[in-house]
Amino acid sequence: MAPIYCILALTILFACSAGCGGDGGSSGPDSGRNFTTMRERMVETQIKGRGVKDQRVLSAMLRVERHRFVPQQYQSQAYADQPLPIGEGQTISQPYIVALMTELLELKGHEKVLEIGTGSGYQAAVLAELSGEVYSIEIIEPLATSAKILLLELGYRNVQVQAGDGYLGWPEQAPFDAIIVTCAPDHIPEPLIEQLKEGGRLVVPVGAHSQELKKIVKRSGKIETTDIIPVLFVPMTGEGATQKK
Repeated sequence: MAPIYCILALTILFACSAGCGGDGGSSGPDSGRNFTTMRERMVETQIKGRGVKDQRVLSAMLRVERHRFVPQQYQSQAYADQPLPIGEGQTISQPYIVALMTELLELKGHEKVLEIGTGSGYQAAVLAELSGEVYSIEIIEPLATSAKILLLELGYRNVQVQAGDGYLGWPEQAPFDAIIVTCAPDHIPEPLIEQLKEGGRLVVPVGAHSQELKKIVKRSGKIETTDIIPVLFVPMTGEGATQKK
């Protein structure tokens, strides 16, 4: 439920960095310090260096330990400029794209946020640092279960995770101040527009072979759409794979 690779111009960089990690997860008394240093470098070079300015987002990216959300064999690469496998054919997003999409939501701290595509729970943890309530839906049940357990272990009490079809949203908890989608439908899902509050923001990659990250703002029942950057995410499955417009 995350980008296979997120910005087309960075494909070569991803291929390089994927081969530059160690042979497994870090261990020993210095591992925590090493992860902290890597996280600081990640924020400074990959995120702040590419133009993300929201200080709250930068601080959240510093606090959330990305290495906790990847399998042990990839922990040495957890802060590299690339997505990583998390099992079930899915990936954890490139750190920059997580920060960019989060910044586009314009969170102030009190919002109710819906996430479509929990994955390992990393994006949900970042959202939990920045908003009041997070509701996250994952269509692959084993991922939903493991993410829910991990988020609770890490102390994120303001996140609820459920297994389900994200195309349909979470109508029982609607409306939402902000919605973020970490898989790509080939059109903007109408249920998500309906569940967005007046003035709410939806950030979603849209397209089949050629995808564009879009920011959508709902005003007076209508939507204002801004194209952000070309991206390549795993496709939305479930209802999103069958509904065509």
